[in-house]
Amino acid sequence: STPKKEGFNDRLLTETIDSIANDAIQKKATPGCVVAILKNEKLIFEKGYGYQNYDSMVPVTTNTIYDLASVTKIAATTLAVMKLWEGKKIDLKKKISEYLPWLKNSNKEKLTLENLLMHQAGLVPFIPFYKSAMDENGHPKSEIFSNKENDEYKIPVADTLFMQSQWLDTMDNQIKTSTVNSNELKYVYSDNDFILLGNVVSAVSGMPLNEYVKKEFYDSLGMTSTCFKPFEHFSIAEIAPTEEEKQFRQQLIHGYVHDPGAAMMGNVAGHAGLFSNVYDLGILFQMLLNGGTFNGKRYLEKETIDWFTSYQTPVSRRGLGFDKPEKNNKELNAAHAYPSVSASPLTFGHTGFTGTCVWADPKYNLVYIFLSNRVCPTSDNNKLVKMNVRSNIQEAIYKAIKK
Repeated sequence: STPKKEGFNDRLLTETIDSIANDAIQKKATPGCVVAILKNEKLIFEKGYGYQNYDSMVPVTTNTIYDLASVTKIAATTLAVMKLWEGKKIDLKKKISEYLPWLKNSNKEKLTLENLLMHQAGLVPFIPFYKSAMDENGHPKSEIFSNKENDEYKIPVADTLFMQSQWLDTMDNQIKTSTVNSNELKYVYSDNDFILLGNVVSAVSGMPLNEYVKKEFYDSLGMTSTCFKPFEHFSIAEIAPTEEEKQFRQQLIHGYVHDPGAAMMGNVAGHAGLFSNVYDLGILFQMLLNGGTFNGKRYLEKETIDWFTSYQTPVSRRGLGFDKPEKNNKELNAAHAYPSVSASPLTFGHTGFTGTCVWADPKYNLVYIFLSNRVCPTSDNNKLVKMNVRSNIQEAIYKAIKK
């Protein structure tokens, strides 16, 4: 459909989004980006801006596939948890050690799946797994990595870089022995929560996370670009590159996951590793807005979606897995509101470190998707966040809805 047919001021919407996106590219907040909007179950806006890299060689198109980073947490892991919960395969009140026995007799033995989903299990935010696998010069240790794949080195970490399979046990042990702040329930956003949840999905379903979500959701929804390990499925030209990694992998990360921990897990992890274009993400989040159905097939129950996407806890703005607007959004100005001033309290979604976000607002039957690779060529570039690019485009969408 068109913005005009779905109740938008067409010119205001298009000109404002064009202006914000082009300004971000001109000021080098990101080399390029894609914006998509769905309203009333129709795609009304889909546009690529800029290039995949600052060399201006490959223009961004609406088909460009991006590393979603932490959007993986909801578009893969949380969806899988919802499906398993519906099938009574898991109980969110149960302790994680009931699903991952290797955590028994550790300080994580009694953590519940519910608190992991809400980031209030007390886990450390981040474990730099790659640091213990590097030598003093910042190179991958030769006894852990090889530039050729074989029976011993078969974990793909980057182009021509493979990790020793046994090192996965070392990483599990680093998680197992990391500290837990269990004195009181408080909100600490942690990748480790979702690394463990991804492991629970695999343990309970009997298949790797990437295969489970592909089978249960992506394939039958017709999502042809959404996948882990896109280097196995697409040409490099179709995928936006991320960081020129100076230490550890020492190459332009292209088609492999940007997050080094997820890379060491074989490019499939509960917290990162999913890639997609905007169109396919639109399908997935329209299915959620539809109450779990798409093209006549039911994927989830509406009650499940309503529960997981609602506010859950007094200590944060979080739902179960899903991020939500700040509870006092209406009192905040545009610079501090999250994700934007006009997003209704029903809104759910997530952002990603690479410069991505997806937000669905049931009040307006609206989906907003922004994909970029702001970490290319360096993740030290924080302009996209400082300039509020994602929030400003989201607010422009609400402003263009005719009263």
